[in-house]
Amino acid sequence: MIAVVDYGMGNLRSVQKALEKAGGSVVVTSDPGEVRSAERVVVPGVGAFKDAMNSLDRLGLITPLIEAIEGGKPYLGICLGMQILMTESEEFGPHKGLRVIKGRVSRLPDAAGKIPHVGWNRVSVKKDSPLLKMQDDGGYFYFVHSYYSIPEDPDIWAGTTLYGLEFCSFLWKDNIFGTQFHPEKSQEKGLQVLKRFAQWHGRKEPPPCS
Repeated sequence: MIAVVDYGMGNLRSVQKALEKAGGSVVVTSDPGEVRSAERVVVPGVGAFKDAMNSLDRLGLITPLIEAIEGGKPYLGICLGMQILMTESEEFGPHKGLRVIKGRVSRLPDAAGKIPHVGWNRVSVKKDSPLLKMQDDGGYFYFVHSYYSIPEDPDIWAGTTLYGLEFCSFLWKDNIFGTQFHPEKSQEKGLQVLKRFAQWHGRKEPPPCS
């Protein structure tokens, strides 16, 4: 079961339909208990960082999300759902995030072009991961955002995109995945990302040394 978290700021229907098309069994929920019992968690989102954190807090979802992540459940944050993983955001801020990933959220530079960044853009795959493979390098995905995440650890920058600067458009750390792009709007390539997430059984520990 995949819990798509409803905190009032996500394109929930399209995410749900895309995950179901990718073969997932999905519940859209704002119930902390359902988030705790789900096998996987997806947090989509569009809008302001502060509003997202306030809504998650009001619904009692912050602790269940952190528990799910720390418990090793696969987590996929889409757009704003990726940004809230960071330590803090400067959007009308600073405002604290979930603080699961050390890093911050900053605004795209005006020199990048039209803000928000809307439309198709390339993702450069930096390393093989369960959701994006090296064979997907250079693929186009759909973006809608004005802010971007800057994880402190360069090793979790699994994919980057150019828009005035090179930013982290896909992160991967253990059971945590984040996409600045919208896989649910990215046609077949996006569906492939969601299918891999729905089917991934977690990182397997290496066998003990004999």
